[in-house]
Amino acid sequence: MKKKILVILSYIILFFYSNVLSNEENKILKIGLLAPLSGEYEELGNSLLYSLQLALNEIDDKNVIIIPRDAGFNNKEKLTEAVRDIKNQGANIIIGPISNEDFKEVNKFNDITFISPSNISPEFESNIISVGISLESQLQALSNFIKNQNKNKTVIMYPDNHYKSLVEKKLKDLNLTSTRTFKYSSNPEVLTGEIEILTNYSQRKKNLELRKKLFEDKEDEQSLKQLERLEQLYTLGGVNFDSVIIIDFGNSLKSVLTSLAYTDVNQEKVLITTVNQWFDESIFYENTIKNLYYPSINYKEFKKYNDNYFKAFNSYPNEITILTYDALGLIYYAWRKNGNISSVNDFSFKNKIKGKIGTFSFKDKKVIQELEIYRVEKNKFIKF
Repeated sequence: MKKKILVILSYIILFFYSNVLSNEENKILKIGLLAPLSGEYEELGNSLLYSLQLALNEIDDKNVIIIPRDAGFNNKEKLTEAVRDIKNQGANIIIGPISNEDFKEVNKFNDITFISPSNISPEFESNIISVGISLESQLQALSNFIKNQNKNKTVIMYPDNHYKSLVEKKLKDLNLTSTRTFKYSSNPEVLTGEIEILTNYSQRKKNLELRKKLFEDKEDEQSLKQLERLEQLYTLGGVNFDSVIIIDFGNSLKSVLTSLAYTDVNQEKVLITTVNQWFDESIFYENTIKNLYYPSINYKEFKKYNDNYFKAFNSYPNEITILTYDALGLIYYAWRKNGNISSVNDFSFKNKIKGKIGTFSFKDKKVIQELEIYRVEKNKFIKF
């Protein structure tokens, strides 16, 4: 009988100890990180890791543990191995992958939730949530801005490159009103000729020459003043649009801006906008366009984040790392609110979320960013 009691007590102690371990485990939030911590993109991987360290410092909760693993870049075997290793460490939520091209691979791990900085798709995709600044959010912000500026003839311009199919699909899904599209060559030499056709440049040039001839043989004061005024012009007549949205970046964007200026598009009448430039200061030196507008994350928070990062690590971060910073805060919020995280459904919040990038919400399993409009003017980013 005594032996039987000892056996029962042993089971009770073992059961109690198992429950204590289980409860302790539930108090710990383990988050994996998939990053290229070696190879060509090692610097980006380290920057992602440092951004999470900053976020951890701000959260200041010792129950939050980051499990970083080297997933390489476009390396399916390394990615799969990294996910399995993180899973074996007890984490069921992972920040990454950084590229949407890896989504197919991580879809296989349907018991793990992935928060990716990719901006390709704002919709929840099975077990993946993309928190990047989506083209949908940017276009919606620009559309509202253009409408508020009383413009109703918008040309949406985009390059004929490997992203064109994606852009065309997004535009079709959004079904923006009062717009038309213009696809241009990625070759700058061809581009100028295409912009000339778009802006009816040749005819406007002829209009000016014909008007000048009307006054060239006259010597009265009024005719001389008219001729003097015309001599200061490059073309005569307006274009058949009042606003443009340029879906482009870097030197390609600058080529489009140069071509619009060359074809004498009146910047006082035509609103020129583009998509998120991550506050790229090189655009300051593109002096052909006086005012350029674009939607973006909060500039003050972006600058504050960069400054804090520099103070901590004596270098500046890759732009997308601010997304992983916010991703950690988002995961922590969901964990504290729900008690655990078991699927993407735990991120279907009714309230809006405020992060470093600004305000965003989750509606109908879709990430929607509320972006602000900024203007590039006199070497400054000015919130409009």
